[in-house]
Amino acid sequence: MPQYGCQGTSRGRSGSDDADEIRAAFSELIGTKVDVSFSLIPPFYTTGGENIRVGRKVFINQNCTMYDLGGIDIADDVMIGPNVSIITSSHPIEPSQRAAFVIAKPIVIARNVWIAAGVTIIGGVTVGENSVVAAGSVVTKDVPPNTFVGGNPARVIRSIGE
Repeated sequence: MPQYGCQGTSRGRSGSDDADEIRAAFSELIGTKVDVSFSLIPPFYTTGGENIRVGRKVFINQNCTMYDLGGIDIADDVMIGPNVSIITSSHPIEPSQRAAFVIAKPIVIARNVWIAAGVTIIGGVTVGENSVVAAGSVVTKDVPPNTFVGGNPARVIRSIGE
């Protein structure tokens, strides 16, 4: 699995030369120029990159892993904490088929979502707008908009209101 990152000490939203280099390298990785408001702290790991799409004001903290075979869509204003795994691919459960096939399902992260540290999101999941995923959670089912979820598997803890 390729490791993505630039040598440097950028810590995100500083607008430094390091941040510009990281944006340029990430843009090349996904095949589309990211917005100047995009920020990533290396290292970052991916299986390809060409199936990742990110919006404006997206922040990805260090040591994030994205298996993007099924497609990963990240909307505007999303914050992704350190050590997060976003995994679109899996294998069949049946032993005779496990090594022969890969199953890939898309992951959608809607606008204004916060994914806290150490979260794992499994393929086929949509994380709804304005939601928060608690640290260490494993998300195996859709997260409704405006909710706070946590646990393994993640479950709704409460609604989020203004």
